[in-house]
Amino acid sequence: QAQLVESGGGLVQAGGSLRLSCVASGLAASRYALGWFRQAPGKEREFVAGINWNGASTLYADSVKGRFTISRDNAKNTVYLQMNGMKPEDTAVYYCAAHRFLTTSPVYSYWGQGTQVTVSS
Repeated sequence: QAQLVESGGGLVQAGGSLRLSCVASGLAASRYALGWFRQAPGKEREFVAGINWNGASTLYADSVKGRFTISRDNAKNTVYLQMNGMKPEDTAVYYCAAHRFLTTSPVYSYWGQGTQVTVSS
């Protein structure tokens, strides 16, 4: 059974940094694109960043370009999201997801439970 487990969320001040991690098990993660989405209260889930199976291709939402970096370590079945220069509007539950191809659409096949990120002003 495929499972994605996020960690690294928490409370940070505006301008600070956090690194999220997501470990995949029960699937050949190295064959999947991995993505990060987020959902703030009262808002729809939105794409944040994604990376293809070998890390050669990445996509970012305009709102996080230049501040967030996605990376993966296939030997550890892990994807990371380094978040720098954080803003209060980055506050949300962040979800890791896996899909057979890289896309910004929330059609990913597998999802984690989410980790809360709160940015104080």
